[in-house]
Amino acid sequence: MSEGGSNYYRKGLGMRGEILPALEHDYRSALVDYLRTHGRRLKCDDTTVVLAREFGFCYGVDRAVEYAYEARLRFPDKRIFITGEIIHNPWVNQRLQEMGIRRLPPPGSPGDRFAGLRREDVALIPAFGIEQEELRRLRELGAILVDTTCGSVLNVWKAVARYARQDRTSIIHGKVEHEETRATCSQVLLHGGEYVVVRDLDQARRICAFIEGRADLDGLLSDLRSATSPGFDPRRHLERIGLANQTTMLSSESLRIAEALRASFEARHGEDGAAERFASFETICSATQDRQDAVEELLQESPDLLLVIGGFNSSNTAHLVEIGRGRASTYHVQSSRDLISGRWIRHKPLGDPDPVVEGGWLPPGPILVGLTAGASTPNSEIGRTIERLLGFRGIEAARIANLIAGEEQR
Repeated sequence: MSEGGSNYYRKGLGMRGEILPALEHDYRSALVDYLRTHGRRLKCDDTTVVLAREFGFCYGVDRAVEYAYEARLRFPDKRIFITGEIIHNPWVNQRLQEMGIRRLPPPGSPGDRFAGLRREDVALIPAFGIEQEELRRLRELGAILVDTTCGSVLNVWKAVARYARQDRTSIIHGKVEHEETRATCSQVLLHGGEYVVVRDLDQARRICAFIEGRADLDGLLSDLRSATSPGFDPRRHLERIGLANQTTMLSSESLRIAEALRASFEARHGEDGAAERFASFETICSATQDRQDAVEELLQESPDLLLVIGGFNSSNTAHLVEIGRGRASTYHVQSSRDLISGRWIRHKPLGDPDPVVEGGWLPPGPILVGLTAGASTPNSEIGRTIERLLGFRGIEAARIANLIAGEEQR
């Protein structure tokens, strides 16, 4: 049991040992294990694959998936629902559906999306968290709650709560449509604060221009439409601010936003005034930062191409693609099946709404392939992608299996 009552679980259900065999079966990859113990590098004939130093499942994702498996084992006869995707990975979400964990209608659907829930049902809260009004509804319904909200997200919530107590408006670097950012905005309102969501440095600069007196009120409100708290008034609510982040954003851009906002306050109020009026708390999660740093290191090897594996709707995966773009031929694929053949690949170009099919992705001759994966991508999918890539280079799966088996027998 966890805090919040006998039907609320936020620290697991005490069955981790029992579900570990199922997790290993579903998500482990012998090939990825082999690469980890061999410098993350595999050379077969004229093809070399190098894994990033950090990739794939992070602690928060591990925890969320474990809690879902524990819930299924703990409550075998109960209906289990989840309020959204537990993480942004289609294979993992499909596996939970196969286990009988049903998805509730998404927010904004016609009618009451909780209408079908009963007191005896189990409701899973995803790793991104949930908006406070929806949490209140679930508590009122009396459903058994299993809360998998990531600890890094909880740290962001603590930061924006502190800003609200300090009478600071929270400037949230994030995507206003993302589940995590919506949940964070609801935390601001819960503590009586105000918020503005900025997607990127360009949007932040519009706020900077207003702070410095270079932008008009109507223009700013038009730019920030649907990204502010109700009743937001820039004339009052941009006098004192605090910066926080959606945990999966690009760290380097968050730092540039912080620098730009601080500089604008200094330009208008001087250094002492800026120190009092502007606060910043780094809330990019360590796993996100580690994966971004690892891609930077990987690119120093000058790979002929970079494969980034992860859900097409995964924010942290998209930022790994952003780092690689322009520095290597970079392809964001969702699964091994997106490697259609040695000629054709299905991938999602950065910023495009939908994936495309493109030819000529795999060059001939000796190649070095860099590979990484977003924090919601299981090792099993990483391993399948590597095997498929090698297959297109004429390296049979049996050869890889024999290599791994020979190592395991030593």
